[in-house]
Amino acid sequence: MAPVSFPARPVPRCAGAVFTAAVLLAGTVAGVGTVAAQPAAPMVVPLPSADPFYTWDGPLDDVAPGSVLDTRTMPYGFHDQDTPITSTQVLYRTTDQFDRPTTTVATILRPLLPGPAKLISYHMAYDALGSECDPSYTLTGNGTYSQAGTFEQGVITGYLASGYSVVVPDYEGPDLEWTIGRQSAYAALDGVRAAESVLGLPASTPVGLAGYSGGSVPTQWGAEVAPAYAPELNIVGAAAGGLPVNLAHNLPYVSGSKDWAGVIPALIVAYQRTYGLDTAAFLNPYGQQIVDTVSSQCINAFASHYPGLTDTEMLQGPYTSLLEIPGVVRAINDNIMGTAGTPQVPMLLAVGDVDGTGDSVMITADVEGLAHEYCERGVAVTYAQYDRLSHSDAFLPFQAQTAQFFTDRFAGAAPTDNCAAVGPGNALAPTPVP
Repeated sequence: MAPVSFPARPVPRCAGAVFTAAVLLAGTVAGVGTVAAQPAAPMVVPLPSADPFYTWDGPLDDVAPGSVLDTRTMPYGFHDQDTPITSTQVLYRTTDQFDRPTTTVATILRPLLPGPAKLISYHMAYDALGSECDPSYTLTGNGTYSQAGTFEQGVITGYLASGYSVVVPDYEGPDLEWTIGRQSAYAALDGVRAAESVLGLPASTPVGLAGYSGGSVPTQWGAEVAPAYAPELNIVGAAAGGLPVNLAHNLPYVSGSKDWAGVIPALIVAYQRTYGLDTAAFLNPYGQQIVDTVSSQCINAFASHYPGLTDTEMLQGPYTSLLEIPGVVRAINDNIMGTAGTPQVPMLLAVGDVDGTGDSVMITADVEGLAHEYCERGVAVTYAQYDRLSHSDAFLPFQAQTAQFFTDRFAGAAPTDNCAAVGPGNALAPTPVP
């Protein structure tokens, strides 16, 4: 039996204002709760791709990672509804996958209640290929409605109500490079540095890293690279759920699926942007057409829009699988979790298991294998497996467990783990390059 499990479709217990706000906000925006009869419309802002705030023309080589380049005050809205809360957007220097200087933007939110300084770096699962999906854009109340994004904004607001400052980075960077590990981590850690500068907080401020699904990428990788990349940050814990540990295992799992096959062409877009894949060498006209279609979309527009799609259908001979293409395999191997370093903070790692293999998109044994590897290295890991829950269904129990995890971490409680009950799971070994 898994170390931590939940029954199918549970009614999760509230873990303070964080979980409560997630549920109430989601219900309110969906029309379940009570809203003002005529809520104010949010300020309309240009897409990041057309907004000069996102562009920095100055030199970066001698600028320290995390340095603030520009700031502005922006609204904090819920899709088409305004709120009295404002945010500070910050343009800052960070580092890309190949250790070159670059920039990105983060949204900084001050707590609704005064109290001791504490900061959450919250990583939304925006899973984006187009700038309209950037959190810095959607958190102003603009962009296309997303139920997942609404739930996540509820979680963010819950942290604000619990006295946390929150920083939400656009961790995919200016070119929307989805699932790219080290780059996402650097953007998150430099976002913390920038937020501490803007808020006037010392480096000793306790920090938590949190993210689910796509947001688990900067969370898990951030915990791994922080000891070398940002040793001055006082990270007290990291909570990552629904993790894509090794996409060489995820791709065969989602190929042909009803709800998640659309991530296949989206991953090709991300790898082409980051690693310069020559897609003309392996995609057939049908595959290229789908790749072109999804290349500016958010995940809610592509994940389930190609039911039954397989990678074989997208490829020209002699290829029958993306895992037969050397460039794709090298890109996947460069992003296997657990291979960049060892976290020095307590970790919460969680995943659903709806069918004995995974949560419909993530591989359960991969996450267990990552937890086991960390345990072997001496990391205090809590591994949570939500039996009979899909990827979407596991979101709320994970958020409830994360809220309690951070309550303990920020209170200075002694770290706990359940390593003795964590099985070996899958190994973190790379796929042989064809």
